[in-house]
Amino acid sequence: MDQHTIDKLKHRLEEELSTLESELKDTATETEVDVWEADAGDIDETATEEDEIADNIEELEENTAETDAFKIQLKNVQRALEKIDAGTYGVCEIGGEEIEEDRLDAIPSARTCKAHMDEEAELGA
Repeated sequence: MDQHTIDKLKHRLEEELSTLESELKDTATETEVDVWEADAGDIDETATEEDEIADNIEELEENTAETDAFKIQLKNVQRALEKIDAGTYGVCEIGGEEIEEDRLDAIPSARTCKAHMDEEAELGA
């Protein structure tokens, strides 16, 4: 992969990083560096009606699901940017082969080549 392509993908990753951090701020609070906890939204602590309490719980559950997805993607983007800096970007974490350029164009934070993409979720964080 040529340097121009890597630079282009790095720029996209940096934009995605910024977007993810903004999205996380909408659903969570950063308690430590890169440690996010889902917000329950505007909880009315004086709420006594069951439906109000249920609404608060539902909002927390929704924010937790969104926050968890954002955290995974944030970690993947950060990992990809670290790999670019280390010169190891675009290498499949499972087989060690080069990740196809069209796959990286579609998903710049991809960790595996097409042959191993079904196994990517098993890599963990």
